[in-house]
Amino acid sequence: MTAENVKPNALLGAEDACALPPDHPVPAEYLHRYSVERDPFAEQDIADYVHSQARDEVVSHVERVKREVVLGDPYEIWDVTTDQGRWWVITNPTNLYSQQHFPSLDYTLSFHVGLMARVRSRSSSPDGHDPTPFDEVLRRFEQAEERFGHAIEVEDLQAIGMLLREGLISLTTAVHRRVVLPEGVDTPQVANFISWTDVLLNGLCGGGSNERLRQYLKSHAKETWQLVNWLTHSRNADRVATEIAIGGCGATLSTFIQLLARQRTGGAEECPSCRSRNIRTFFDIDIPPDGDYFLSCGACDWNNHPGVPMDVGSGEAVQDDQS
Repeated sequence: MTAENVKPNALLGAEDACALPPDHPVPAEYLHRYSVERDPFAEQDIADYVHSQARDEVVSHVERVKREVVLGDPYEIWDVTTDQGRWWVITNPTNLYSQQHFPSLDYTLSFHVGLMARVRSRSSSPDGHDPTPFDEVLRRFEQAEERFGHAIEVEDLQAIGMLLREGLISLTTAVHRRVVLPEGVDTPQVANFISWTDVLLNGLCGGGSNERLRQYLKSHAKETWQLVNWLTHSRNADRVATEIAIGGCGATLSTFIQLLARQRTGGAEECPSCRSRNIRTFFDIDIPPDGDYFLSCGACDWNNHPGVPMDVGSGEAVQDDQS
């Protein structure tokens, strides 16, 4: 037998042979067991995204491989293995790229940054595969922005005002479903936006320490509502006033989203377990009654999800080994 015909392991002793890598790699669905640093909620978000975009594929492994900041914007790069191939998934906003067609990670990131810069220059509609409690609000605001791009006559601007008005009413309705009002508080009529913002901001931004902030937010919400209603009926409305109204509605939406996130942590901006400020927000459509946000810490295992985290790609609850 010549040396050329001898398999590598046959030339080594038993101890040396153990140092060689196995003939078959570890199956992708078991790789997470050997990952030292994991982020289950973020991994599940990425897996859900891939499932939504590649519906005939089953995710078996998700791993964050890099985080890079470009012009002040953070991007996370994920390596995702499915039963049919591998993908790069890059965030902010999230998109996926086949590793067969995009083998270079650096090139893929550069391509993604350029593509997303073009996407951001256009209005983006809510993603049906990434639901939030404010999809109806976002849809109305997005319709208003689209119509603004083609508005010519005053009737077009008035129609935009109506869309913004309905979006603001939808906003207080969505927030009300996520705020427990104190007993004895009278609930206003559905379309009474100003009264609803008073009630909701008293709950989300209560206390003496928040008095200045609460007064500012109430004033801003009231003025935005009055501007939108003026836009709806005025024959003197112009494009500048309309664009300001659209921006004011967006700021009001952002206000309530931030206050709801703060309420989830009891007003704290740091992890109650390790005191890190690396707090991330996720949304789970399965949280009763119709989905809700929850928080997790990027520095430790703390989270305030009301249920049990799910194992990425398997749909099974994560169980700690007790051996």
